[in-house]
Amino acid sequence: MVVGGLGQRPGMAKYQGEVQSLKLDDDSVIEGISDQVLVAVVVSFALIATLVYALFRNAHQNIHPENQELVRVLREQLQTEQDAPAAARQQFYADMYCPICLHQASFPVETNCGHLFCGTCIIAYWRYGSWLGAISCPICRQTVTLLLPVFGENDQSQDAVRLHQDINDYNRRFSGQPRSIMERIMDLPTLLRHAFREMFSVGGLFWMFRIRIILCLMGAFFYLISPLDFVPEALFGILGFLDDFFVIFLLLIYISIMYREVVTQRLNR
Repeated sequence: MVVGGLGQRPGMAKYQGEVQSLKLDDDSVIEGISDQVLVAVVVSFALIATLVYALFRNAHQNIHPENQELVRVLREQLQTEQDAPAAARQQFYADMYCPICLHQASFPVETNCGHLFCGTCIIAYWRYGSWLGAISCPICRQTVTLLLPVFGENDQSQDAVRLHQDINDYNRRFSGQPRSIMERIMDLPTLLRHAFREMFSVGGLFWMFRIRIILCLMGAFFYLISPLDFVPEALFGILGFLDDFFVIFLLLIYISIMYREVVTQRLNR
């Protein structure tokens, strides 16, 4: 019995050593939860928070304090030049008011940062202001390099045609300005929304651009389901999905860049 006990002691000692080594290796921040899971949860919450901020930041429609004086002067100028009564203005959004004229949006135009104004108001804001280059958004102060008309292109009224000419003039001057990575990310929700809206509308984007968008989406889908990743899920667990989201994010930025180029090419026709 003694010999048997002595023979079992080395095995027990080895087993206890392995258990002790596992305890030493399991030095996660929160006991019982892997650090990989914690990192994945934190990154997921950060991405969700960024997305929510990008979608709802435009609900804030108050004029920036630095632009209030310019907007006040412009508002008085527009009120004196207003020929038609407010009830006769063409309205597109019953619950959307232009923060410049404080009326319902007439011939609405959306900036690349996602804020919506009357077309005549934002053009007057550009004309009357002492801008050396592209204007800054009256609300968020982001540089406005692209004006996107929301009203229909089939409207052939004199006001609509003149406004389209002014918008094209502005975009022709400033849409080609270099953009930083952060500015491209900030423009992403607005440009993607307009790109996909035109993609599924008759007479919107030309077919070559639609094919490029479809190829990008297919590439993102196949990369997501492919077992061949830069960071394999089999080795890194949940962290292996981060490169998938990163690749999809880069493809979305590429689609927004392509759409901006399409808008710029339209101006040169």
